[in-house]
Amino acid sequence: MRILVCGGGVIGASIAYFLCRRGAEAVVIERTGVACAASGKSGGFLALDWCDGSPLEDLARRSFALHASLAETIAGEWGYRRLATFGGFATARDTRESAGKGRSPMVGWVSRGVAVDRRLGSAATTAQVHPGQFTQAMMRAAEANGGKLHKGCVTGIVRDEVAARVRGVEVDGKLMEGDAVVIAMGPWSLLAAQWLPLPPVYGLKGHSLVFDTGTHVPAEALFLEYQEANGDVHGPEIFPRTDGTTYVCALSSESPLPLDPQAVEPDAGAIDRLHAMCARISPALGSARVLASQACHRPVTRDGLPLIGRVPDLSGAYVATGHSVWGILNAPATGEVMAELILDGATRTVDLSPFDPARLAPYDPARLRSRVTGL
Repeated sequence: MRILVCGGGVIGASIAYFLCRRGAEAVVIERTGVACAASGKSGGFLALDWCDGSPLEDLARRSFALHASLAETIAGEWGYRRLATFGGFATARDTRESAGKGRSPMVGWVSRGVAVDRRLGSAATTAQVHPGQFTQAMMRAAEANGGKLHKGCVTGIVRDEVAARVRGVEVDGKLMEGDAVVIAMGPWSLLAAQWLPLPPVYGLKGHSLVFDTGTHVPAEALFLEYQEANGDVHGPEIFPRTDGTTYVCALSSESPLPLDPQAVEPDAGAIDRLHAMCARISPALGSARVLASQACHRPVTRDGLPLIGRVPDLSGAYVATGHSVWGILNAPATGEVMAELILDGATRTVDLSPFDPARLAPYDPARLRSRVTGL
């Protein structure tokens, strides 16, 4: 089979890898570049059991195990490691004025006044990858097994003469034929509502900084509840990486999605607020050089669950998107189960029924201009 995977993010690259490993030909069609959006600008945090009790439990547990095995079976380095994870709280006022208080005994690299009061995970249950490097490694592994990466913009879905089955996709106005098509374009999957009966996928914008911290921050992920001086409360997440950098994200917003992923820019003032927050949380962050100031749109659905499965009423059409904050974690299991669904007609490793796209009403394409700029 020749499967056309629309989107070169972590989901698309993972689907291509598992398809190619089973002997299928996967062609990833990507407009801008592999891991150019959220897959290259996210935290890369992995958790074994944080989705327990939800429909994501089996997908997350399978994917956490796959991350460990992929780090051993695929050549290349993407910063995979197990790490301890802690939680706590801080306020702008406390971190400035509590010089007399000692640092938390759990975490020694935070400022005085930052209360780290609980362990959220251990090396047995939490881990990390560098998301961009992981995505690129999965794409290279797919290519090593016969996959292809095609630079181009998907502009339509082409059906057979009776419109019952996909014939391929239109790329920059030209037909590219395939036996199956997978929509895996993150929040840009919303554009596919022009051609397919798909539920909406929205882009939730998040801001992040990457610091050059060297060896000053150990392998300890930190989730905080942080209150700014004006009373606004945010949830900064801090992830030191194996390459001597530390990633920090916070400050989400709803804003229209630009048609071109390269046009995503941080909101006015958001990076300055985030930098001030980091300086108050940790001296190591306050004194470190900033390597990247960035924003990305995470794909989210109406009910918070991803869309994984067959597109209703069109044979050979599939979708895999809407993973929200768990895209990097759940990419391997999504790739594995999509390969099963496409090549075998059924899944073995994970039950996809909670993620069936048919559970939600299709999006009205007439509303696209209010959600996507540049159309």
